Amino acid sequence: MAKTTLANRHILVIRLSAMGDVAMTVPVLAALRKAEPTVRITVLTRSFFRPFFRSIPDIEFFTPDFDKRHKGVIGLIRLFNDLRRLQIDCVADLHDVLRSKVLRTLFALMGCETAHIDKGRTEKKTMTRKFRKQLVPLKTTVERYRDVFLELGYRFELPASMPRVAHPIPEQILTLAGPKTGIWVGVAPFAKHKGKIYPAIKTGELIGLLSSRYERVCVFGGGKYEQQFGEYMQECYPNIVSVIGHVTLDEELDLMSNIDCMVGMDSATMHLCSLVGTPVVSIWGATHPYAGFYGFGQSPAHAVQLDLPCRPCSVFGNKLCLTHDYRCLEGIAPETIAERVAQVIAAQQKP
Repeated sequence: MAKTTLANRHILVIRLSAMGDVAMTVPVLAALRKAEPTVRITVLTRSFFRPFFRSIPDIEFFTPDFDKRHKGVIGLIRLFNDLRRLQIDCVADLHDVLRSKVLRTLFALMGCETAHIDKGRTEKKTMTRKFRKQLVPLKTTVERYRDVFLELGYRFELPASMPRVAHPIPEQILTLAGPKTGIWVGVAPFAKHKGKIYPAIKTGELIGLLSSRYERVCVFGGGKYEQQFGEYMQECYPNIVSVIGHVTLDEELDLMSNIDCMVGMDSATMHLCSLVGTPVVSIWGATHPYAGFYGFGQSPAHAVQLDLPCRPCSVFGNKLCLTHDYRCLEGIAPETIAERVAQVIAAQQKP
């Protein structure tokens, strides 16, 4: 039997959710694949996220069925047995939740080497506490992911950013928006939690400003309310195309690769744009770029935020506003964001 080495091991990479966190694994796995072209990599994640990894050759996937086969405690044991049949040599737990802890413990009992992410919870709690905040840049999530593989013995450098390549625009988007001419800007004003969502009225004003300056403004998002908002923007302003509910994730990534600048929140869209090298003007409210969730390869100068003593009050934006008025977001003028977009686009047009 051939001896297992770093170069020929089979690594199980665990990252089940959320969308932005899964997207941030891509630069790390791309760098690992470049440094170790013969290592076998299987990613345990949801099938919806597979398009994120399309630029990395020879990535395998295992999709858990948490609704049926892998549901509950017995299902988790069954998941372990299903994965064990793949002859896993080591486990990189990039999630560190109950499910992944159980899985890596079972693999460790079988003699597999395991490593897991240090999420820096204490540092983040110190940053977001009500008084005496320590506002210093923390290690990024991408760097924390890389540390897991360093612990497993792999040495590789992260790229400065993901390469920017404009993919062919899918037919579905050509039908919606037409062929690309001039400057295209994207707007994705939504997020999971209120502390990260730019107010709807101000978003409408921003979209109006952008529609008057650029040839096409594409509205991104998901869900029924967001789709209704995007369609309403189409009715209110010229040059607006809402792609919400009309495109697949693959098509959305292709469109993002053709956008000249995206306006987004501290949300998955920022990370999806990072995968295709598209610059993002990001708007920050309750959260802060220093917490480590800034888009990979994105310029810190593109972040729009207010310097308030109450910020940041939350790591994920899921806490109630301390002042009950979300002044961190309400205080950002649409004109400020539009001007930052103009600066980003002008910088790209310099010879």
